[in-house]
Amino acid sequence: MSREQKAVECARKAFLTGRSKPLEHRIRQLKNLQRFLLEREKEIAEAIKKDLNKSEAGTQLYETLGLEGEIVLAVKKLAEWVAPRPVEKNLLTISDTVYIQPEPLGVVLIIGAWNYPWAVTIQPLIGAIAAGNAAVVKPSEVCVHTAKVMEDLLPAYIDKELYPVVTGGVSETQELLRQRFDHVFYTGNSMVGKLVMEAAAKHLTPITLELGGKSPCYIDKNCDIPIACRRVTWGKYSNCGQTCIAPDYILCEPSIQDRVLEEIKKSIKAFYTEDPKTCPDYGRIINQRHFKRIMAMTEDSTIAIGGDSDESTCYIAPTVLKDVQVNSKVMQEEIFGPLLPILTVSGVDEAINFINKGEKPLALYIFSPDDKVIKKVIAETSSGGVLANDCLVHYSVSALPFGGVGNSGMGSYHGKFSFDNLSHLRGCLIKQLKMEGVNDMRYPPHTAKKLFWARFFILKNPDLGWLGRMTLLAIIAVVAAVVLQRYLQ
Repeated sequence: MSREQKAVECARKAFLTGRSKPLEHRIRQLKNLQRFLLEREKEIAEAIKKDLNKSEAGTQLYETLGLEGEIVLAVKKLAEWVAPRPVEKNLLTISDTVYIQPEPLGVVLIIGAWNYPWAVTIQPLIGAIAAGNAAVVKPSEVCVHTAKVMEDLLPAYIDKELYPVVTGGVSETQELLRQRFDHVFYTGNSMVGKLVMEAAAKHLTPITLELGGKSPCYIDKNCDIPIACRRVTWGKYSNCGQTCIAPDYILCEPSIQDRVLEEIKKSIKAFYTEDPKTCPDYGRIINQRHFKRIMAMTEDSTIAIGGDSDESTCYIAPTVLKDVQVNSKVMQEEIFGPLLPILTVSGVDEAINFINKGEKPLALYIFSPDDKVIKKVIAETSSGGVLANDCLVHYSVSALPFGGVGNSGMGSYHGKFSFDNLSHLRGCLIKQLKMEGVNDMRYPPHTAKKLFWARFFILKNPDLGWLGRMTLLAIIAVVAAVVLQRYLQ
């Protein structure tokens, strides 16, 4: 039996004991996870510094702070989330107990990504624990040092049988995907996402795919261009552009292209100094393979800002490309790096048409002071999420579902959406062995009179208050008694 099989079997065995289900256990594990993030802050930051050159402050801001917030929310709201959820009744069920009961799915496989190795790996784990599942955690092998910290230290804080960490590369991931899970949660690119989906289909396992795509950014000529460009610069070059919801390209009218370039250049200098290479807040490309992939995208475009690089340290300066064409190399795939192409359009209508010709993106950004423009773009496009007049920050709102659509993914998470996504929402109807007369309409022999009453009870769905429901219940009881008496005669 392989190491991966043993981990899955161990998690399944632990889940079947039932110990992951009690509310007290879930809350205790979540609090232990929060304690891990606080007590091992130094080890987490050191590992990410080695993997992605993130600063200690950047690690907290972009990785662990959001996780702490998710844990605090889950602990606070978990009793409410796990409780039965009453649903609206119709005339046929007015005297019954009708509700939705969230229940754990079982054993979840979480395959993390390397760009935000803690945020996108531990956040699904928070949802899995909150929902009462067991979970096998597979961190990305690309972030070698972070994966090692996760493997060595996480089991000391949370139940290592229910939540084992499995490290390794492609072969280990493939072996995991051969096993049967009750849900698979994958964060990464669409090419691998298709393979994950294919593997899960063999067991009819439901999946969540958090993918990416080319997230467009439309800048209206009437907006505050300095503020817009400041926010776009931050959203694009955070984590050296290696963010699934980073603005992938800018759409703007030709009349403001030079102004946009000027303001982005100012913001780059303000954020990362004259020499971003020496700035502690500017990251590095994860490895040389990705470095070469990104640099090849610049070959047929005009570099307006930046362009400096150093392969030995995987450094690529914040770079802006102007007068980019639709068939340029940089427009053929998600960039996932610090290149920002600018394409010119005649206005919002052409921008919308351009966006709709591509795959549905994970995020869509609009900068405009005009609510009509914003609503027009929202109404006439489709994307995983949409954000007007800022970048990235919708990811931090736990009350919003985060996820893709079409080629950018399926399923969503964050806050209660994580809990619901990793739960089975079980429909429950509890009836009494009484009022049998009401059921006569459904029993053979079927007649026109019975159909009449069936139509009445099924199609009439009045909005009744508490007093109305009690009155109607009394009426139904009387009707049932009369019908039953006639039936017995």
